[in-house]
Amino acid sequence: MKIFLDTAQVDIIEQYVPTGLIDGVTTNPSLLSKVGGQPLEVIKKIIHLLPKGDISVQVTYKEPAKVYEQAKAIATLADNVIVKIPCHAQYYPVIHKLIKEGIRINITMLFSLSQALMMCKLGVTYISLIVGRLDDVNGDGIAVAHDIRVMLDQYNFETQLLLASIRSMSRAQDAVASGADAMTIPPVVLECMMKHTLTDRGIAIFDADWHKLGVKQFP
Repeated sequence: MKIFLDTAQVDIIEQYVPTGLIDGVTTNPSLLSKVGGQPLEVIKKIIHLLPKGDISVQVTYKEPAKVYEQAKAIATLADNVIVKIPCHAQYYPVIHKLIKEGIRINITMLFSLSQALMMCKLGVTYISLIVGRLDDVNGDGIAVAHDIRVMLDQYNFETQLLLASIRSMSRAQDAVASGADAMTIPPVVLECMMKHTLTDRGIAIFDADWHKLGVKQFP
């Protein structure tokens, strides 16, 4: 399973790159606004940190013709850039055209099995199911993820399922068990996934027992 960091904070991304766990980064206008500064410069720094990772960069225009032109411009930033476009019906022709031109697309703001089917038929690279927002309206994002996984396998679609808006350790574990191809998580959730209190407790016990031997050098 691919793990993407859902952040535009360059210093935090830089902190996790050496772990070898990060397969890419997902950004959006909200994340970039929290960082401030020039968004293009921030994106370029992220690309530099993960030259082989998938870096998702979202369009900001609303009018379809402008979305098309902006998407093409974003795609030229680097070979590993994936263009994020919301799953809105007015963009379907744009997405279809971009796919035919070889531009990799990550569809965001996707909430249903039927939307997922439409995007798979167009041949996008990723569909980002927004799990947390479904949960917010008393939906079940993980249940939808399971349904999409079945569809992907049943019809042999090449589109990859990416679970987004994963806000807790328990939801991250649900995402892993769902069979999704990738998930994007905030740094705080990744940090929780990397730790366990029993690991810390066990190491402390080993250390205490080892010191009882009084060995100064080993081996």
